[in-house]
Amino acid sequence: MKRIAILTSGGDAPGMNAAIRAVTRKAIYEGMEVYGINYGFAGLVAGDIRKLDVPDVGDIIQRGGTVLYSARYPEFATEEGQLKGIEQLNKFGIEGLVVIGGDGSYHGALALTKRGFPAVGIPGTIDNDIPMTDYTIGFDTAINTVLDAMDKIRDTATSHVRTFIIEVMGRDAGDIALWAGVAGGADDIIIPEHDFDMAQVAQKIREGRDRGKKHCLIVLAEGVMSGHKFADELAEYGDFHARVSVLGHVVRGGAPSARDRVLASKFGGFAVDLLKNGQGGLCIGSVNNEIVANDIIETLEQKKHQPDLSLYDLNHQISF
Repeated sequence: MKRIAILTSGGDAPGMNAAIRAVTRKAIYEGMEVYGINYGFAGLVAGDIRKLDVPDVGDIIQRGGTVLYSARYPEFATEEGQLKGIEQLNKFGIEGLVVIGGDGSYHGALALTKRGFPAVGIPGTIDNDIPMTDYTIGFDTAINTVLDAMDKIRDTATSHVRTFIIEVMGRDAGDIALWAGVAGGADDIIIPEHDFDMAQVAQKIREGRDRGKKHCLIVLAEGVMSGHKFADELAEYGDFHARVSVLGHVVRGGAPSARDRVLASKFGGFAVDLLKNGQGGLCIGSVNNEIVANDIIETLEQKKHQPDLSLYDLNHQISF
């Protein structure tokens, strides 16, 4: 391939810019032309496409968000939307596409693959919910953002002897809550992938108070329920002076960590290698610290992401 394009889609994630930079510069190094597609699949269908050169991706590796912007575009799930997208790619002479994003973005790349257009998926989502990769771009930064907030919340929780329910993003996955909860010394972690008993949560808070504990931190994944609903249900078991902190979209922002910048650079360079060799229909991942490529159809249709539930068990054992 001599001409490829990049788009970012779905929720933004710290490190996306590092991936855009890596794809662009590696492709130019290999003698290829690179085009950037603004606003994801919506921009693809609209033809919002521009050529990228080395200066266009300078000074972006440290920036959060995405310089190619992002947008939701459910219409790309239709045949009409997909055919319009391929028409635009052909119009610009683009032979392969790198799609950086999460589950929804991957399904867009999958649709192109099924229609014979070579696409490669790079996992870019704070949720860490993509199958066949241990980590996604943005996850490490996100959990460190949550951890920083937890450390601050603990100060005020201790001052007022309160229980804080910290609601974090993650869509239907509990990875952010799980990793940040363990790192932040949470008293309880509530995630979609593991059942919980509110009566046991309440009893654990009581036992901590009986020992003289001055605070209680509960990290709640948004995929279970809202923080305010959780607080209302907890109140049925007693008055625990509970407060709710919804971290929301702040978890998506900020400069990417070193780990996310390196991971994104590795993914971007590998994506170019695949397309240069004429390989499409693949999604990239990191498994046991090795960069791998898997068939995107098989990955999305037959695999499901699973969190490391050993972390859940560990937190239960050490958080009393």
